[in-house]
Amino acid sequence: MGALGATVDKARRLRGIAAAISAITAVGIALSISLPLLSLTLEARGVSGTWIGINTAMAGVASLAVTPIAPGLAFRIGTARTTFLCVVFAAISLIGFYFAEAFWMWFPLRVIFHGAVTIAFILSEYWINALAPDARRGFVMGIYATVLSIGFATGPAILTLTGTAGLVPFVAGAILLVIAAVPVLLARADEPSRHGEETSLPILTYLFAAPLGTLAGLVFGAVEQGALSLLPIFGVRVGLGPSDAALLVSAVALGNVLLQIPLGIAADRYDRRWLLFACAAIGTGGALLMPPVSQDFPTLLAVLFVWGGFIAGLYTIGLTHLGARYRGKALAGANAAFVMMYSTGMLIGPTMMGAGLTTIGPAGLPYVCAFLFAVFALIALYRIWSGSNRNPA
Repeated sequence: MGALGATVDKARRLRGIAAAISAITAVGIALSISLPLLSLTLEARGVSGTWIGINTAMAGVASLAVTPIAPGLAFRIGTARTTFLCVVFAAISLIGFYFAEAFWMWFPLRVIFHGAVTIAFILSEYWINALAPDARRGFVMGIYATVLSIGFATGPAILTLTGTAGLVPFVAGAILLVIAAVPVLLARADEPSRHGEETSLPILTYLFAAPLGTLAGLVFGAVEQGALSLLPIFGVRVGLGPSDAALLVSAVALGNVLLQIPLGIAADRYDRRWLLFACAAIGTGGALLMPPVSQDFPTLLAVLFVWGGFIAGLYTIGLTHLGARYRGKALAGANAAFVMMYSTGMLIGPTMMGAGLTTIGPAGLPYVCAFLFAVFALIALYRIWSGSNRNPA
């Protein structure tokens, strides 16, 4: 009977993890469709670049606003039910953008869409982290990060098939979101228990209680958003053609996809604090290498491939780090803090790197990245050497 119970428990755990990963991957595809689609739609409607930027920034504002309420919703309504409702709201609001002729309507729609997507991300990551077995948590998070990266890469490819004009691309994104709701409904009995072993802390408390895990989200959000948006500009300014400059982003994305499972396995076997330090150190070194190798295109691609994989390791190992330290409501709060820091990084990264490009030149972008990684690496060393957290989680 014990063996049968263990088998059933394992099956439920796997169903829950698979449902959460498949759901958030579909949301990721829809999100990667919507971000360029919404900007291009506003451009076609004659909205100025300044106002497009302001409207796009509402995504970060919405993410920061809803993050504190996500853990409470999960434990009052249920993780599966809340995720399902958020996916539905996101699908409806995405269609709403097409029919909203008045520009002012795009502001509340941005808040609804990105707020719902943010909560879905927080709860899906919590769902995965809560059900992942301790001995293989990093491996599971590596699979999650890999599949999510593939999902984000798929969205723009879908736009090449649907085009960016008319209702079709909006409907395609909404359908993907509805598809994301299906596994959530099927696995609603396999969601994490609402009765956590710990109580949730105030969101910002996690910044001090688990600085490496939460700051990993901040640094990764800043570098991912800033570098992936501005790397093509760096490439053009060092003399690459537009098509080759675009390949710089592809090299980073490929490293992201291929290295997360190996890094996740390493996170199950070694001290995660040292792994986070290693990712930051490689992030610093890789960024500093970009300017001197920029005239050797194959070498630059190789550097970016390795760099992309290890900087994304901050995401994979950071989530694993938090999952190993917290349970129940506390874990839900920790995941919310991670996403809040990630969203904050998304706001500051492009600004800092854009300023670097303007004031220093092409090397300004990698220098800003190196600075962010170096600061995180120093914090990691301080945490390790001070013995303030003796648990390698």
